[in-house]
Amino acid sequence: MNDPDDEIVRKLTWRLVPLLTFCYFVAILDRANVGVAALTMNDDLGLSASAFGVAAGIFFVPYVLLELPSNLALARFGARLWIARIMFTWGLLSSAHAFVWDAPSLYVARALLGAAEAGFVPGVIFYLTLWFPAAYRGRIIAAFFTGIPIALVFGTPVSGLLLGLDGLAGLRGWQWMYLLEGLPALLLAVVLPFILPADPAQARFLTPEERVRLETRLAAERREREGLFSGNHNLLAALLSPRVLLLCLGYYGLTNLNGAVSTFLPQILKGFGVSNLQASFLAAIPYIFGAAGMLLLGRLADRPGRRGLANYVALTVSALGLAASAATDDPMLKMVALCVTAFGVFGAMPVFWGLPTAILTGTAAAGGIALVNALGNLSSVVNPWVIGLIRDATGSFNGGLLWLALMAVMSILVITVIFLLWGRAEPGRPSLPVLKEAR
Repeated sequence: MNDPDDEIVRKLTWRLVPLLTFCYFVAILDRANVGVAALTMNDDLGLSASAFGVAAGIFFVPYVLLELPSNLALARFGARLWIARIMFTWGLLSSAHAFVWDAPSLYVARALLGAAEAGFVPGVIFYLTLWFPAAYRGRIIAAFFTGIPIALVFGTPVSGLLLGLDGLAGLRGWQWMYLLEGLPALLLAVVLPFILPADPAQARFLTPEERVRLETRLAAERREREGLFSGNHNLLAALLSPRVLLLCLGYYGLTNLNGAVSTFLPQILKGFGVSNLQASFLAAIPYIFGAAGMLLLGRLADRPGRRGLANYVALTVSALGLAASAATDDPMLKMVALCVTAFGVFGAMPVFWGLPTAILTGTAAAGGIALVNALGNLSSVVNPWVIGLIRDATGSFNGGLLWLALMAVMSILVITVIFLLWGRAEPGRPSLPVLKEAR
């Protein structure tokens, strides 16, 4: 006999997840296309590897600073309008990258893009917690995060093809790439308020009985999590909790891996002696493995008692793949190692987010999820610059890949501390003490 909750979640999934995943697809495309643009843009603007690393990393300075206020604004004004606002501003600023003329102007454009996109990812994760019971969130968040490898699988070759528009109307190919790839975000911003439902009470695609059943289960889960927490804490106390700060540190190591791999992969592959277009197409191969890692490890994380195992598998595979990538310059072996790396790196993203969503609720969820995402992404400010410095000093990206392997090991150690001190957070049966807003 079919579980009625499975049918409800199936409807929710088809109604919400493809739309939100496509929005994330566009976000990653507009954030990561700088890696493909670098194949020709760096020479046009006179950028060294370290200067390009600064441009890639500076995106995250305002992104980090504005994550928390943006997510609190989303909780205040509603997901539909706020996510649409985010997408409209980042679409405009992504297209504006076409008009940069030197390193400082690129730095400004990247910083403004980071400010515009701040709050999108934690906002969507918070939005999903309002719809999906805990037992289903691992696979749902994994499905949402597949927007990353899908954007890189399809977007990287498309960006490479757009480089071929070089000279059209007097513009360079990378300028056309920026102009055209900013348009989807603008279009989505217009339609999103009309097609994204606000909350389960307004879900007309569910029957009245299904809406009541869903709201009842979600309310019961909130009461269960809140009941595990003794004492009243305000939002600030929740944000400064050792549990939340450790989650920030664990995510810091993880985002080192994700951001650096997607930013520098086209340039690493260009070192194989291939053309710009060939490098952009080759870059799609590891991202296919990344998508598989997200889906397989997301399902593993939803099995009872397997959330910790999924985190360990993802990070261990990441560390081994990165170390192997750094140890060889043979193109075939390096590609195999990069595919292994992508499986672990991209698979680690959704399974990690099962932890904060299990121990945070209420306004503390909106703020805490944003804080974890914001402080974790500090790595993306420093890390591209560090890898660029290593590349300039050694003439190779291998030292940077080894640095990333150490970041994966750090995340493994932090998550181990979290589980040793506070136990496992199981879907539907959270055993980590829950932080919530005081009433």
